[in-house]
Amino acid sequence: MTIRLVLATANPDKAKEMVEILSAAGRVELVDRPTHVGEVEETGDTLLENARLKAMALCEAAGAAAVADDTGLVVDALGGAPGVWSARYAGEDATYDDNVTKLLAELGDSTERRARFETVAYVAFPDGTELFAVGEVEGVIAESPSGDGGFGYDPVFIPSEGDGRTFAQMSPEEKHVVSHRGRAFRALAERMVEMGVLRT
Repeated sequence: MTIRLVLATANPDKAKEMVEILSAAGRVELVDRPTHVGEVEETGDTLLENARLKAMALCEAAGAAAVADDTGLVVDALGGAPGVWSARYAGEDATYDDNVTKLLAELGDSTERRARFETVAYVAFPDGTELFAVGEVEGVIAESPSGDGGFGYDPVFIPSEGDGRTFAQMSPEEKHVVSHRGRAFRALAERMVEMGVLRT
């Protein structure tokens, strides 16, 4: 049995990772969000609220099960920032580079660089069923960007369970093994298997 899920994200980088992770976790067919559906405003105060908003909006618009995520980078020395504002840390139209530049500027020469990535993965079904899972990875913020892979804050995030490389220096397969998004979506797939809507 294959489950068909509409991708709630409009971010092609996120969509690519979600396809890679979920396709490996089970018989999942992921389809692009309908072109007539605009951006869902992320008005939630938490990652969970924002992930739910996106999944529910696409489920309603497409009339089909929809999958979404929301991800935040939590930096201890910055009091948990950028957190829920990670994608918009340097402003509403910020690029990945803009956000990384602001993060490094805010940290300055601080020796306290502990951080963690958190992802909430969420599925909403037309019958009202909702499922979610959380994934986290601990690490530190590098003093400068390294690597050409990944996206977002990947060039400056060094996972504790790695070998000293940033996410951007890893292959997608290496990253997915320890990443927040990999953990969240594998856990979500397990929940769907338990429900009987997905077979591995």
